[in-house]
Amino acid sequence: MNHMRIFSGIQPTGNLHLGNYLGAIHNWVALQEKYECIFGLMDLHAITVPQSPDSLRLATREMAAALIACGIDAKKHILFPQSSVSGHAELAWILGCLTPLGWLNRMTQFKEKAGKQKDMASLGLYGYPVLQAADILLYKATHVPVGEDQKQHLELSRDIAGAFNRAYCEASRPSEPSAREAASHGSRQEARAGDIQNGYFPLPEPMILGEATRVMSLRDGKAKMSKSDPSDYSRIHLDDDADSIAAKIRKAKSDALPGITYDPENRPESSNLLTIYAVITRRSVKEAQAEVESLQFSAFKERLAEALAAHLSPIRATYLDLMQDHTHLDAILSAGAQRARTIADKTMGEVKDMVGFYKVA
Repeated sequence: MNHMRIFSGIQPTGNLHLGNYLGAIHNWVALQEKYECIFGLMDLHAITVPQSPDSLRLATREMAAALIACGIDAKKHILFPQSSVSGHAELAWILGCLTPLGWLNRMTQFKEKAGKQKDMASLGLYGYPVLQAADILLYKATHVPVGEDQKQHLELSRDIAGAFNRAYCEASRPSEPSAREAASHGSRQEARAGDIQNGYFPLPEPMILGEATRVMSLRDGKAKMSKSDPSDYSRIHLDDDADSIAAKIRKAKSDALPGITYDPENRPESSNLLTIYAVITRRSVKEAQAEVESLQFSAFKERLAEALAAHLSPIRATYLDLMQDHTHLDAILSAGAQRARTIADKTMGEVKDMVGFYKVA
């Protein structure tokens, strides 16, 4: 492939918050200028935990509206619900048949999400990384924007791509060990030895972008900003109005040290707020610190709240307008799904032929 194709996805599980925006979507918008981009609303992944059907449908619309409001160009690029393209599930099964259990057993996110109830966890949650690999490989994506916590999953996607290439690409068969053979010897490195860049699937590369790849909670500078935090004051939603933003920033945790400096180890809250301010005002953390380091926390928080409100206000307005017109949103997602299917159907036709599935008229 002589160009870069980027795939990225987000689960439709509630309102977007500032961490999603600065950690991922803010960068997705910039990537659109140079690359071919495919953005998925990952509703198949969402049902690895219980979901209300009506809530899931609404959340998918809300997420689509939020992404468009943030600057995702659904005409130039592809925005679609994952479940509208059957190739995701089909390819996940084929790739799952090439993925040793040992690889999945090393996935730390499954251990974290399953916790002490591992035996009661669903097959879907366990196989989540294989579906994630299928999401990427279905479109032969060359690059995937990821946070630090997703790097392990992308490594697995590369391993799985290599396993398929070794199994079904003639050029890689003679001298390389199979994925299962390598896994049986306990060596992931051996499994990677046969990964070839000229195989059917490209090996996707990670893209870790931007200053704020990890935005922290407003109530705890050492915890990632999250929808699951019980306190609404831990995060800023993209549909919060100026008054809500100001109230949350005023209540954001600070420390007793003078000035505003960037020191994640010793001053996590100061560092988090400073990083947010830097990205929102489009400057480096060093430049932002030079501007505000002599301020008291109260004055800095006021400046930060004003900058956030000014930046997020147009996003909020566009989001609210889009949510008033479901017919328009549905048309955007339908068009995106059709374009995604065109790519996915071609891939699945070739993959099924390579695997040896019987073709019927």
